[in-house]
Amino acid sequence: MSKTRKRRRGTAILERREGILVAKGKRRCFLLPGGGAARGESRTSAAKRELGEETHLRAYYSKYLFRHVGIVHRQHGHCYRDYHTVCLFKARGTPRPGQEIERVAFYRPGSGVHISYETGQIIEKYYRYKKRAEAKKRGKQA
Repeated sequence: MSKTRKRRRGTAILERREGILVAKGKRRCFLLPGGGAARGESRTSAAKRELGEETHLRAYYSKYLFRHVGIVHRQHGHCYRDYHTVCLFKARGTPRPGQEIERVAFYRPGSGVHISYETGQIIEKYYRYKKRAEAKKRGKQA
């Protein structure tokens, strides 16, 4: 069994009225925009770069949300695990497919958009994060 490699990944969450932006390449399911961080590049910068490359959007705001350790994947005889830095973005423009992307869509539960298992885990973690933040905000207003 080969050693499991760590992949440093920046992952973008962009939420609009329609839902959370997801993108699909040649795979069967949609993923959150993002990708590997180059040597010397922060994962937040990688998420911003990939968001632009994959969807043609121009990010003007980012906020670190949380880290997520993905499941072990096997590909071409190697094992790897993604270590995500998940950031919330606001961006200008209309999303359209960019590099390696065939389609973009907006996901929300029940939307029928087929997302990967790991994307589902990250989105659920985001919804929990958002719910806690909203409850905390309401508590301060009381």
